[in-house]
Amino acid sequence: MGVLAGAEPFGHTGSAETGFLLCHGFTGTPASMRAWGDHLAGAGFTVRCPLLPGHGTRWPDLNRTTWEDWYGAVREALLALLATCKTVFVGGLSMGGTLTLRLAEEFGDRIAGIVLVNPSVTRLKWDTKLLPVLGKIVPSVPAIANDIKKPGETELAYPRTPVRAAASLAKLWAVVRADLAKVTQPVLLLHSSVDHVVEPVNSQLVLQGVSSTDVTEVVLENSYHVATQDNDAEVIFTRSVEFAKAHAAQPEETA
Repeated sequence: MGVLAGAEPFGHTGSAETGFLLCHGFTGTPASMRAWGDHLAGAGFTVRCPLLPGHGTRWPDLNRTTWEDWYGAVREALLALLATCKTVFVGGLSMGGTLTLRLAEEFGDRIAGIVLVNPSVTRLKWDTKLLPVLGKIVPSVPAIANDIKKPGETELAYPRTPVRAAASLAKLWAVVRADLAKVTQPVLLLHSSVDHVVEPVNSQLVLQGVSSTDVTEVVLENSYHVATQDNDAEVIFTRSVEFAKAHAAQPEETA
């Protein structure tokens, strides 16, 4: 089976001055980022949003991948943007925010700033510790997708949560949490006041853990987890453009 219609990776080639890498969430697809990407492209940025390995096809495919595969895909996309754009920003939703943090930890000031939307770095529920064992017995559990407040809006994501892949995500959380102090770039963190997937402690851990001195927190009052497709989407889009313009490298003045 090929990639689901609408789940394809996308890109917009705009200015060579500023690039923006977008990272989608666990079991999700670039569809959840498309409107955001269109808005960034409309502002003149070069935009890339890869489809993460194991995503956008059938949920069993995700169980055959690990966080290193997902990270490898966004890392490759980032390197391509860094090769073509003077200034590069990275943004992500949920696990996409986790991957964004990992890129910030590795690449330092080569990334001009990061935008995080309901990022995940932990899960407090009791079953999380059982994921490695559970993955050997149960291939999947009910889906976490489609937590959207806006009527009529649907996330293109898997109908089941692959357990082995979820166990790998938990390993990524531990890696990212351990290195949060390496994040020094400007941070724009937007999180929903009501989120049925990612608990509030996640944003608190990020805000407390990063070393960045330029940090902006925005509470999304009218959206659930998939905020990029929800009532506050325009807030995310507008604030991310303002953030990127404020932190982009200024063109050198000619004499």
